[in-house]
Amino acid sequence: MTISRRSVALGLVSLSALSACGRSPRGAALAGPGDAPPPRPAPSSAPNAGFDGWVASFKNRAASQGFTQAQLDSAFRGVGYLPSVVANDNKQSEFTRTLEDYLAIAASDERVSNGRAKYRQFGSVLSGVESRYGVDAKIVAAVWGMESSYGARRGETPIVSAMATLAYDGRRRDFFEQQLFAVLKILSAGDTTPDRMIGSWAGAMGHTQFMPTSYLSYAVDYTGDGRRDIWSDDPSDALASTANYLKKFGWTKGQPWGVEVKLPAGFDRSKAGFSITRAPSDWAAMGVRNMDGATVGNFGAAKVIQPAGGGGPAFMVFNNFEVIKRYNNATSYAIGVGHLGDRIAGGGPIRGSFGPDPQGLTLDDRKDIQRRLTAKGFDTDGTDGVIGAKSEAAIRAFEAANGMPSTGVATKELLLRLGGRPG
Repeated sequence: MTISRRSVALGLVSLSALSACGRSPRGAALAGPGDAPPPRPAPSSAPNAGFDGWVASFKNRAASQGFTQAQLDSAFRGVGYLPSVVANDNKQSEFTRTLEDYLAIAASDERVSNGRAKYRQFGSVLSGVESRYGVDAKIVAAVWGMESSYGARRGETPIVSAMATLAYDGRRRDFFEQQLFAVLKILSAGDTTPDRMIGSWAGAMGHTQFMPTSYLSYAVDYTGDGRRDIWSDDPSDALASTANYLKKFGWTKGQPWGVEVKLPAGFDRSKAGFSITRAPSDWAAMGVRNMDGATVGNFGAAKVIQPAGGGGPAFMVFNNFEVIKRYNNATSYAIGVGHLGDRIAGGGPIRGSFGPDPQGLTLDDRKDIQRRLTAKGFDTDGTDGVIGAKSEAAIRAFEAANGMPSTGVATKELLLRLGGRPG
C-alpha cells in the first residue's frame, strides 16, 4: 500500500513504539547523531507515602514466594518513587519518523563509523559469538549500535526504583510487577547488584537493553565468570545474550535479513507486500532483481516489501527479518538493524530513492541546509538530514537574524538563501 510521509502505518516508527513492551527484550530508543553523549544524572526520587506502603506490601508478597529478608532489604535499600518515570510512561508522543529519516539516524555516518571501530575492537568476541550461536556477528553488532550506541547510552535510571514506581503508578502495573519480581530473581542469583542495575526508565538494561523477564529467559554467561553481566563495560555477555535471543526465535545461519531490490517497470504491487511470500525464483520470474541486476539467491521463502510507499526503496526480506522484529516489532527497526549491519560489514547506503519531501527537498538537500547553518554559527547538532528540534531551532534563529518569517521549516527558499541549490 502507499504510505504517506506522516503516516503511522508500517514503515514509520513513533517514539512511543520504541518503549518497552512484553514481547520485546528491550525498550529501544533510537539515539541522535552523536554516539558519545555527556552523562546524565540519575532521576530524582520524591516522597510518596502511598508508594512506601505499596513497597511494604510487595515485599511481604515477595517473602511469601521465598525471597529472604536479607535479599529484600538489599534490593530495596534506597528505593524511591520516580516522578519522571511516571511522566515518561504517560507521555503519548505523536511524533513519527519516515523510514528515510529513521534510516538516516540508524545508519548515520557516525553510527557506521563507530560500529566499524567497535567491530574491530571486539572482533574476537563477535566472531566467537557467531560461531557459538550461529547468528551473524554484524547483526549482533547492529543491535548493539541501535540499542545503546555501542554501550554509550545504557541508561541512568535505577531499575529497582523504576520497576517499583511503574508497578505502583504506571499504565501497565501487572506487567511491571512481573518485571520487578524478575529483578529480584536476577539480584538474588548474584548476577549484579542494585547499584549497578541501571538502565532505561522503562526497565531495559545493559548494552543491548534486555527487559528483566527476557534477561531471565535468554541472558547467558559468555565469559564464564559465573555471572550473566550485561551491565559491565565489557559487552561480551550482552552480545552473546542478544545472539542467544535471536537464535531461540529462529535465526537461520547464512540467511540474509533481506536484500535491496529493483522492481521492473509496471510491477503489480498488489502481488507483493507483507502478506505474500514466494520463493526467490518466483520473484525472479516476475522480474525482481537485486540492485546490480542479478537474481537473488535462494535463501528461502521471501517477501517483497516497499515500506515507504510506491516511490521508495524495495526489499526482499527473509525469515531472519521476522526474527529481528522479535527484538522490536517495527518494520523500520528491523530494516534499520539489517541495513546498519550491512554497513558495518562494509556495505554501502540504500541505493533506491525515497523521493523529495513535501517541501521538495531530498535528504541530501536537508543535509546541505544543516551543514550551511552550522557553518554560519547556527548549530544543528549534526548533519544527518533529519530536521529535528535542534535543526528547527537553528532554522528559526537564522530566519530571525535575517529578517525572515519564523517557520523552522526546511524549504528550497531557505536552501537558496543559505547559498545552496536544491538537487
